[in-house]
Amino acid sequence: MNTLNKGIVTALSAITLAQGLKILTHKRESGHWDWRPLLQTGGMPSSHSAGVSALATYTALQKGKESIETALACVFGVIVMYDAQGIRRHTGEIAQLVNDLDEDIELLSGHYPDLLHVRREEELNELLGHQPAEVAGGACFGIALGLLAHKIGKNKQS
Repeated sequence: MNTLNKGIVTALSAITLAQGLKILTHKRESGHWDWRPLLQTGGMPSSHSAGVSALATYTALQKGKESIETALACVFGVIVMYDAQGIRRHTGEIAQLVNDLDEDIELLSGHYPDLLHVRREEELNELLGHQPAEVAGGACFGIALGLLAHKIGKNKQS
């Protein structure tokens, strides 16, 4: 019974493995282990980029570069990667500015008793999108996994 969609398995595997790699890149950058990046958005490599690149690569190798499936996967991938490094990254930068502004107003309210300020209980999430290098890293990782998944699938058919 072979009912698994190998394209979906390839893409989800790329996403999961890329999220796992974020733990290692965080360790390399900070010097300490932290499991939180496993469940966070943003960071290196982009799991979004890894997933869509793995899917597009696998689809192109399975269906051919001129198939409608490959076209759909590639266009979908470009939109996701553009969004990850554009809109989502800028939203994270705005969240950082809002959090900083909230802290500044709180400091000011301590100097001016007439200035009423109620600080938010939780800060806005600042790590939403990706730097271009994180998107490129995820894309390269995804392409490699798409190639590997296709090669494994070919070997099993032989």
